[in-house]
Amino acid sequence: MKTKTTTYVPPHSDFTSEKFINTIMLDGKKTVARRIFNNMLSELEKRGNKNPKETFLRAIDNTKPAMEVRPKRVGGAVYQVPFEVPVKRQQMLSFRWILTAARGRKGMPMYKRLTAEVLEAAEGTGSAIKKKDDVEKMALANRAFAHYARFTKKK
Repeated sequence: MKTKTTTYVPPHSDFTSEKFINTIMLDGKKTVARRIFNNMLSELEKRGNKNPKETFLRAIDNTKPAMEVRPKRVGGAVYQVPFEVPVKRQQMLSFRWILTAARGRKGMPMYKRLTAEVLEAAEGTGSAIKKKDDVEKMALANRAFAHYARFTKKK
């Protein structure tokens, strides 16, 4: 039986923020990642957001995909079969898309790029939202192959 491990979460932080900090982190440099995250929150506050944590969580929620496609081989052909996305994967994809979009911007420090992307995602615009829409459109376009999902093992 697999036991769930608990992780240390600082008293001023929450689990989602810690997960996001871990996703920001490169080469094990957690203090750098934490500094980027905290600077992003203070920059959000400077730009007029009364509750920057709430804006951050709204951006995460706006970029969570409901459906995605997975390739399934049936009779020699590969079909893109739409599946519902599990909650943990939704969050992970949301984090990944926001960070990829922020890292794709150039000419500013990372915390400012991340701030801009989080603000756009919270408003429902930006690269991360476009990626989510593209994934969901692909799932919608391939709904004719949804009946192949029953042949796939659940993960």
